[in-house]
Amino acid sequence: MITKLATALTLTLTTLLFSSTALSNEVNSPQRIIALSPHAVEMLYAIGAGDKIVATISHADYPEQAKSIPIIGDYRGVTLEKLIALKPDLVITWSGGNKLNQLEKIKALGYKVIDSDPKSLTEIAQSLRTLGKATGKEAQAVKIASDFELGLQEITDKYQHRAKVRTFYQLWSKPLMTISKSSWINQFITRCGGDNVFANAETAYPNISVENILLTKAQVILIPNDAQTKSHELYDWKRWQVLPAVQNKHIYHPDAKILHRPTPRVLGAMEQVCQQIDKARVDL
Repeated sequence: MITKLATALTLTLTTLLFSSTALSNEVNSPQRIIALSPHAVEMLYAIGAGDKIVATISHADYPEQAKSIPIIGDYRGVTLEKLIALKPDLVITWSGGNKLNQLEKIKALGYKVIDSDPKSLTEIAQSLRTLGKATGKEAQAVKIASDFELGLQEITDKYQHRAKVRTFYQLWSKPLMTISKSSWINQFITRCGGDNVFANAETAYPNISVENILLTKAQVILIPNDAQTKSHELYDWKRWQVLPAVQNKHIYHPDAKILHRPTPRVLGAMEQVCQQIDKARVDL
């Protein structure tokens, strides 16, 4: 009886301690967050801190609630006067997308700053954990990050070791642009068992010619679908039946809006790419 009572008391104290710690984290967490990237906004909502965001930049459109957040800038820069007026207690920057001189000014003003700039799929989970710790949402962030890592590994294990498929990723059409292994998008191709035909190009996003593409004998053509990049559809690949991808009708349009944004949702778009590449294996 005494042992059972002691066990129950220990569990109760542990629960109270955990609740007290969680409450303390909530009270001491930032209440006014400015997130200077669409992916940071999405991550904050995912971990339960979205209601603390007081400003962001353009194209932060997920989830639906994010569309009502005041916008104080875009890829050209942020209006620092508006940022200062909002009195944030945390600014989440994006070193890969914000202007460097403005980031330096924000830091110089004395604001608490955390940078979120995932450059790989694994870094998405790292960024989630960092944001969770900074916002008092650590437990939820850890769970979401772990679920993401598990999902990523499952997709990778499922497709990565299947027969390689020569894959051409058309990033842009005028001029024709693709990606090399230096681009983070290349991870989707390799983890899906694809072989990026321009992986060894010297730059991350090289300009190429139709002649270059014909020489690759690509078996799949991936053209990301986005309202902002409809010019892709102006290029008529049907004229080039010499390409196996065209001959066998393996031209696909993955969802660029999700695929190009480093958030947990990217797994759905990655699965889509893997399935599209997999369809071409029947013609190998």
